[in-house]
Amino acid sequence: MKNALFGLLLALQFLTRIPIPVACPWTPATRRWAVRAYPLVGLLIGSVLVLLAFAMQDVPTPITALALLSLWVALSGGLHLDGVMDIADALGSNQPLERRWAIMKDPQIGSFGMLALVFLLAWKGVLLWALLTYQAPLWWLLVVPAFGRWAGVALLVLTPCAQQKGLAWSWQQSLSGQDVALALVPLALVALLAPSLTLIGLAAAVFVALSRVFMLRLFNGINGDMVGATIEGGELWLLILVWSWWQFATVSPPGI
Repeated sequence: MKNALFGLLLALQFLTRIPIPVACPWTPATRRWAVRAYPLVGLLIGSVLVLLAFAMQDVPTPITALALLSLWVALSGGLHLDGVMDIADALGSNQPLERRWAIMKDPQIGSFGMLALVFLLAWKGVLLWALLTYQAPLWWLLVVPAFGRWAGVALLVLTPCAQQKGLAWSWQQSLSGQDVALALVPLALVALLAPSLTLIGLAAAVFVALSRVFMLRLFNGINGDMVGATIEGGELWLLILVWSWWQFATVSPPGI
């Protein structure tokens, strides 16, 4: 039980800017529990976003969408955005593999990285605006951050690291496919209340599979940046799918 608690605190320290003034032990057991708690942290983030959306029901929709996006980024400290920018710079360079890895390690942000950041946040903001306009039930805002973090866990566990060093490789030494399954438990419990969430889970699994193929083909493996980018990309992927459902599968959504 102590390892599980330390694991949850470790996940909060890694994934959010919430101050946790506790020195958590860095052991295989706490790392395993931390990874299993990633979706729980996502549900926490989603819960805070849902509360803000309820509190701003009478505020103009564009302002609410921007406030939600700002809080979303602030809660995570923009941690995963760094991975998106690094990958965009590496791929935009059109350089050989070795050079792409060198670009990813460069702390400077290039033009491709900035473009990726701008478009990612713009798409997220517009999709939030659209879904709020449609008055879609806010369950999507609760589960998207959770499934995005599960996608990061699945990629980390199921994809080999490109190099036997770094934080991602260190985490992998303690993990197995069982941890991917256990990380789904809190989401499965939520799905009991809303069975349609199973489709969101399947969509997240498809995104992980595609990301795995993409990373192996272009980088011969993953690192920590790619796990973060998968979380961000997974969230955007799911927002697009939820929006598509309300746009095309419902009859005359509000605001259309």
